Amino acid sequence: MRNAETILGIIRERGRQRLPLGDVYRQLFNPALYLHSYARLYRNDGAMTKGVTAETVDGMSLGKINGIIERVRRESYRWSPVRRVYIPKPKGGGSRPLGIPTWSDKLLQDVVRAILEAYYEPRFSDHSHGFRPGRGCHTALARVKKAWTGTKWFVEGDIRGCFNNIGHETLMGILGHDITDGRFLRLIRNLLRAGYLEDWRLQPTLSGSPQGGTVSPILSNIYLDRLDQFVEQTLIPEYTRGKRRAANLEHERLGHRSRCCRKLGRVEEAKALEAARRTVPSCDTRDPNYRRLRYVRYADDFLLGFAGPKSEAEAIRDRLSAFLAQELGLELSAEKTLITHANTEKARFLGYDISVIQCDTKITGNRRSVNGGIALRMPPSFVAERSRSYTRDGKPIHRKERTHDSDYSIVCQYQAEYRGFVQYYQFAANIAWLSRLHWVMRVSLLKTLANKHRSTVAKQARRLAAKVVTPYGFRACLEVQVPREGKAPLVGRFGGLPLRTNLTASIDDRPLEHKRFGGTELLQRVLADACEACGSTVNVEVHHVRKLADLNRRDGRPPPDWVRLMASRRRKTLVLCRICHDNIHAGRPLRRRAE
Repeated sequence: MRNAETILGIIRERGRQRLPLGDVYRQLFNPALYLHSYARLYRNDGAMTKGVTAETVDGMSLGKINGIIERVRRESYRWSPVRRVYIPKPKGGGSRPLGIPTWSDKLLQDVVRAILEAYYEPRFSDHSHGFRPGRGCHTALARVKKAWTGTKWFVEGDIRGCFNNIGHETLMGILGHDITDGRFLRLIRNLLRAGYLEDWRLQPTLSGSPQGGTVSPILSNIYLDRLDQFVEQTLIPEYTRGKRRAANLEHERLGHRSRCCRKLGRVEEAKALEAARRTVPSCDTRDPNYRRLRYVRYADDFLLGFAGPKSEAEAIRDRLSAFLAQELGLELSAEKTLITHANTEKARFLGYDISVIQCDTKITGNRRSVNGGIALRMPPSFVAERSRSYTRDGKPIHRKERTHDSDYSIVCQYQAEYRGFVQYYQFAANIAWLSRLHWVMRVSLLKTLANKHRSTVAKQARRLAAKVVTPYGFRACLEVQVPREGKAPLVGRFGGLPLRTNLTASIDDRPLEHKRFGGTELLQRVLADACEACGSTVNVEVHHVRKLADLNRRDGRPPPDWVRLMASRRRKTLVLCRICHDNIHAGRPLRRRAE
């Protein structure tokens, strides 16, 4: 039996060589792929969320994997409809539907995802950054920052209801062009048509990818790769010409006059001419023989940067709209697809305000060094929006729902939220604006602790005051230490993060593509196929909990033996025989090993 790394490596090589992918369905018979997907999924909170059945990751076993494989082998596997729920969109923009599959469907979907990702990832465009290994929001923003100098217009693109309007026949046609295995394609087609349950009524899915499933992101990227290819192979060649802009004759004339004045000894006149010269562009900004078009996409949001007249930017937008409608059956959102002047306005992309810098007084190396460069900035409304969770009537408040947690947990929760904001906006030139949010969250944290201990904010600030060493020197922070016998104390801090722009930060949404598969400690325990409580090797499965904190008892009674076993190993999983697993759910003690 080949391991998952070998199988996916062979598929990846075929994708890199752009060879058709045939006879791939039989790879779904290999348990190694399911174990690889299990190791990837079991940590997620959604693994313990029920779909239309009561099945979750709890009770996972090799027998369950073999049962799925047997049904796939006989082509009798039937996808269950997903349970549909609605989650709110940000900024009060309504709700977004989300489907929750059953655990078996999640597992098989992830195996399909791994195969499709291995094959298509080497073929995808470098301009695509969403839902891809080693790529994310920051890689997309870094490309804009480094390569879009001289942009005149931004075309902000947003596809209306993209994931809900993906055409099944179009998608199957795209897959069928590259994959020649009919059984594998039929499995994907049945997945797309599985439907969903809303208010316990079965509804068909006539279009769209299965949101909530792990295979949905790769299917949407395969679908929108047609858009990437259209922009790369058609629009960019048509709207890119000229090696560089023509020289501005007025700029050269002023330079020539200033040099002549210096030779004649008229220094003051020469300085005035040089100052006037620095207010004039060195190149002809309306050169008809120079055009540049650049493009980047993250999921269904994309941005184009164009150096040229506005009329041509509008023509690009119209051609994109026509292509999406005719080839992919998608529609651009009229209210969100904007043409923005790069020097006087700001385009919004991935939560950043993007514009072009213009500053004639910034001179470095005897030249205007920042003109034409891209500025990435935090939106002015961000701090106010994020502060609302910690304020009332404009003043910081305590978070009463957190007062039941330990001091260490409270500090860590605040720090995790604040650190997320700081890390995401590391590219922003105005990241220092987060100092206001830091103050709001710090006071809210201190008020929460003061409310818990019936104390005052000043006393809590003195109790927790500390300093931490950073690459930029010492920074003040709040610190909580939890002593542990025979171990270093647990340390929780709030603050201490330098608010400095860092354009070299690398924050990937997902691990790198070539990470070794199947090397987790859990898989070794599952493959051992032995109960960790009594040693039985009959009907072995895995008991799961959402998090170790759920094991803490608040009634003061001693914990059960299985809780002590999980806590001692610091694992959210316990490999048990079915009898021991049933004993846990029934509240009975575990069986003991035979002496």
